[in-house]
Amino acid sequence: MKKRIAIFASGSGSNAQKILEHFKKHTDAEVALILTNNPDAYVLQRADNFEVPTHIFDKHEFYQTEDVIDLLKNLKIDFIVLAGFLWLVPENLIQAFPRRIVNIHPALLPNYGGKGMYGDKIHKLILANGDEESGITIHYADEHFDAGEIIYQARFKIEKGDDLEMIKFKGQQLEHQYYPKIIEQLLKKIKSA
Repeated sequence: MKKRIAIFASGSGSNAQKILEHFKKHTDAEVALILTNNPDAYVLQRADNFEVPTHIFDKHEFYQTEDVIDLLKNLKIDFIVLAGFLWLVPENLIQAFPRRIVNIHPALLPNYGGKGMYGDKIHKLILANGDEESGITIHYADEHFDAGEIIYQARFKIEKGDDLEMIKFKGQQLEHQYYPKIIEQLLKKIKSA
């Protein structure tokens, strides 16, 4: 039986797209659901393009009920991928899927992590601080922002003259290259629900 992946995303979903592409014809795993807290997120269109079901939820449903967990369990989800998902994962969801929720962060954790640290905010700080390198971190999600155990990091050099767009581009290239592969490796280690 194929392992079933759920992707949580809040925005455009370029990482979700790469994961959808990677697992589209995969023999051992599939993306079974895309969830978002943003009814206008472009990731919903990407899901539609791949004929993957979606679920939109609000803060009340996510934090005050078990509805999202029940949905994931009813759909026999094995693994959860956070791909540009901006809300803190509640403790009951972490407990329902121990070591089965991963996140990608556009910096080399523990640097530039924590509440409110995402996207351009991070890249602007890296530029302002004159860092010579940056990268991505794939880590397990826990009940704190960007604090879970690190699984994988990839780095790139920041060249003289690199602007915000170039740093974003370099980081995104690494995200798209490594995130689907690392997810695939992690899936091999877990048993189906």
